[in-house]
Amino acid sequence: MIKRNTIQCSLVLNAVNKLKNHASADEVYACITNDYTNISRATVYRNLDKLAKTGQIKKIEIPGEAERFDHLTHNHYHIKCLQCGQIFDVDMPYQENIENQIINKHGFLFIGHEIIFSGICPACLKETELLH
Repeated sequence: MIKRNTIQCSLVLNAVNKLKNHASADEVYACITNDYTNISRATVYRNLDKLAKTGQIKKIEIPGEAERFDHLTHNHYHIKCLQCGQIFDVDMPYQENIENQIINKHGFLFIGHEIIFSGICPACLKETELLH
């Protein structure tokens, strides 16, 4: 049983690394089932969570949407295209100590942050220009 989980976990990790597109769990599942039809959706979800908890992939939580999974595990920011919904990496330095700038009136212990910018990707901009 342990070996099976290790193989399944490897399949999930390989799929996230192959996709490199901030994939949803369903996209990871679809990628794996192209070659391994007997893996269950629950197994993929469980292993995505396990890999995120162990730092082998990064979970991106977007309010109101399915979680996404990133093959890049270092702290970095993302941007969501408001037209196509894709998630992209933002090329800017991660602000390590931004929590120190918060006026903490409510007594929180701040342990990190996620910032997701919004905008329109180059492909959608080009498509919009072609329509006008």
